[in-house]
Amino acid sequence: MSTEVTGPSSGHIAVLLSETLALLNPKPGEIAVDCTVGRGGHGAALAAAVAPDGKVFGVDLDSENLSYSAKVIGEAGGCFVPLQDSFVRMPLHLVNANVRADMVLADLGFSSTQMEDANRGFSFRVDGPLDMRYNPDGPTTAAQIVNTFSEEEIADLIFEFGEEPFARKIARKLVQTRKVQPIHTTAQLVQTVLEAYGKRAQTSRMHPATRTFMALRIAVNDELAALQALMDQIIQSASKVNEDGWLKSGARIAVISFHSLEDRIVKRSFNELADRGLGALLTKRPVVATEAEVMANSRSRSAKLRAIMVGARA
Repeated sequence: MSTEVTGPSSGHIAVLLSETLALLNPKPGEIAVDCTVGRGGHGAALAAAVAPDGKVFGVDLDSENLSYSAKVIGEAGGCFVPLQDSFVRMPLHLVNANVRADMVLADLGFSSTQMEDANRGFSFRVDGPLDMRYNPDGPTTAAQIVNTFSEEEIADLIFEFGEEPFARKIARKLVQTRKVQPIHTTAQLVQTVLEAYGKRAQTSRMHPATRTFMALRIAVNDELAALQALMDQIIQSASKVNEDGWLKSGARIAVISFHSLEDRIVKRSFNELADRGLGALLTKRPVVATEAEVMANSRSRSAKLRAIMVGARA
């Protein structure tokens, strides 16, 4: 799930890496949790910083990402504990292992390898099955949504998660199209969205299918609900850091979001922690990529990094 790049072989660049490390301030012997380890870009940097006695617990739904990140983090000299699961259940894994975290990172983007793999169905630029699951064994695909949801449900989904102004037109066109032929590929979906846009597609600043694909990906993987659940668990643990929570007092939490809805959840949750005296904000405003980073990695353009230290007061 992480929008990152570890080097030429992975095709990824870790977003806001130096800024993230500065805020998390990893030290030798500490326990780091990478909630979306992806291809191991951030995880490898954390592992190198907490070595030789520290550990990085890496969470990902994608088994291929975990295997790759284990290699990358191992080469960085760190101790890596892979967890194939949703980050929503990460706290349970830590409790069961009798471990408390010194720092937690969640990079809410998704890896370029997932985007570039036509068989995963994430990209509107290459044709492939309309899937979009981070976990290939997940219960719902994008194809199931566009072929079985009602027109109103599809319109609401695309409008809410994609903030797409033409959501109703797109939903109507999808329902009309599927009556003739089921929509099973990304190319079919792109063509349907283009037809719904009509002449407006020629003057659109971004590809007309961008928001629809994003909305379906968020829905398929239940991303916003998962993020809210993680934030709720951070707040709950922060309220008992001196008791039996999975976060140590002074634990640093950093979240990199790529969507206004994600950033809103993180901002609201961190502000609640600060207002309740359960933590101190490390970022008054979100940290964004420099012009140089955006030029080197265009995907960093929309990244927003927020951080907080729990069990501390401003």
